[in-house]
Amino acid sequence: MGRSLAATIAGTLLAGALDGGQAPATPRMVVTSESRSMSPGELIVLTIVTPRAVESIRARAFGRELLPFRINENTWRVLVGIDLETATGRHEVTMEAGSGSGMDRTSHRLFVTARTFPRRSLTVDDAFVNPPPEAVDRIARETAELNDLWAAAGTAKVWDGPFVRPVPDPANSAFGTRTTLNGQPRSPHGGADFNSAAGTPIKAPNGGRVILTGDRYFTGSTVVIDHGLTLLSLFAHLSTIDVRTGDLIHAGDVVGKVGATGRVTGPHLHWGVRLNGARVDPLSLLAVLGPQTRKSLTAKAVSHPVSHDD
Repeated sequence: MGRSLAATIAGTLLAGALDGGQAPATPRMVVTSESRSMSPGELIVLTIVTPRAVESIRARAFGRELLPFRINENTWRVLVGIDLETATGRHEVTMEAGSGSGMDRTSHRLFVTARTFPRRSLTVDDAFVNPPPEAVDRIARETAELNDLWAAAGTAKVWDGPFVRPVPDPANSAFGTRTTLNGQPRSPHGGADFNSAAGTPIKAPNGGRVILTGDRYFTGSTVVIDHGLTLLSLFAHLSTIDVRTGDLIHAGDVVGKVGATGRVTGPHLHWGVRLNGARVDPLSLLAVLGPQTRKSLTAKAVSHPVSHDD
């Protein structure tokens, strides 16, 4: 990746233990990590280097199988998402590297630290908080549809190169914000909001296949892109949709325009990211897999429209 945004953590598995003062055995596998931090909602990129070419690598973390991808003959990478609700403490990523001479195994420790998410309490029209009875079945169907998409995310890598911002405006709603509307707690905010003007073109952050388009009760006009390797982007509240389900798109392609559709009080773009089912802060994705634009990625929050995106 050519840079480090957080301390690089190296883990080395030795081929054998020290014996009678002998020098350590040759390392079999070296694992390094890169991330903004090790806290809920963050994306971690692990780089795995083996001393010889291997045919495959298996990895597992947080009870889920991961999908390592090859960089060169003996270098692999794997994306790990720390979900919004992940418990703090020590977690392990286990890895197995297979070759003609056998199987090498190692593990890499992740020390997940606590993260304090913003809280806000708002009073709005009751109709905004409690959907009418006739909308209940629709909401259930749409929720189930999205859950099925997260579970069936593509495994082949479609994206390539750095991820780019979908709009030029800074994010103005912190990922993970806990909101109380009219005294009722809502789900944590599972994405980043950008206070873009209505009609602003929305660009695909990277290559992928469009797997959902259309109107949803909460998210309005919605587009979901499958980038592969279980990584997906959801864009909500669009005024227009300029792609169709099944389209193969590239970074920078316009997928629609910013709007105020769905359950919102003003125009903005909601961008949600899922990695292997984990809710990941899109700004974390940009920080570790995007171009070097850190100043714009850390802009402070400002006032913003209310939305119900989760």
